[in-house]
Amino acid sequence: MAKEAIMKGRFITFEGSEGCGKSTQSKLLYHYLKGKYYKVVYLREPGTTLISEKIRGILLDPKNDITPVSEMFLYMAARAQVVDKIIKPALSKGNIVLCDRFLDSTIAYQGFGLGMSIKIIKQIGEIATFGIKPDLTIFLDLPVKKGLKCRQKSRDRIEKRSLAYHCRVRKGYFKLAALEPERIKVVKVEESISITQNKIRELVSRFAGLPVSR
Repeated sequence: MAKEAIMKGRFITFEGSEGCGKSTQSKLLYHYLKGKYYKVVYLREPGTTLISEKIRGILLDPKNDITPVSEMFLYMAARAQVVDKIIKPALSKGNIVLCDRFLDSTIAYQGFGLGMSIKIIKQIGEIATFGIKPDLTIFLDLPVKKGLKCRQKSRDRIEKRSLAYHCRVRKGYFKLAALEPERIKVVKVEESISITQNKIRELVSRFAGLPVSR
C-alpha cells in the first residue's frame, strides 16, 4: 500500500521529557475532538497492543538491565506492532490518530540521551514506522527538574536516570524542533492545564487542518 493511500487521516503526536503532562494533554484533546464528533483513535507508545504493552513492561521495569542497543530495538519493535495493527488502518479510514510519543522519542532518549547514532535510529525508524510521519508533533516543554519532581514517588527505569541524561533529552527535542519547525511545535507548559490545552487546540486548528474551536 502506498504511503499516500495510508495518510488519509491526520496523525498528531505528543512529545516531551518526563513529567511534562503529555498523557494528560493528549487525553484532553482526544475527549475534546470526540465531543466535536471527529473520528479519533488514541494510543500510547510503547503500548496499546498486547505485544507492545508487554514490551513496555520490560522497558520500564527498574529491575531490568537493558543495553542501549537492546533498548532501542525494543522500542522499535513495540512501535512497528502498533503502526501496523492500529495506526495504518486508522489513517486509511480517515481517522485522527493521537499518539503519546512516537519516533521522536527514540531519537531524543536513545539518540541524544544515550549517545546512539541518530542516523541509524532514523534508518531503523523508517522501517518500524512504515515511512509514516506525523502531520503535527506537539513538544510540551517543561524544565527537567520540575518534571522529575512530579515523578519522585515511583519512578520507572527511564525516569531513574541521571539529571544530566534528562537534560540531554530535553536539548535533543529542541534540536529536532529546530530541524523541523513546520511539524514540531514547542508548547511551553503552563501552571494551568486548561491554558496549555487551549494552546494545543489552536495548533491543531492551524497546522493539522482541523477546524476546531474552544
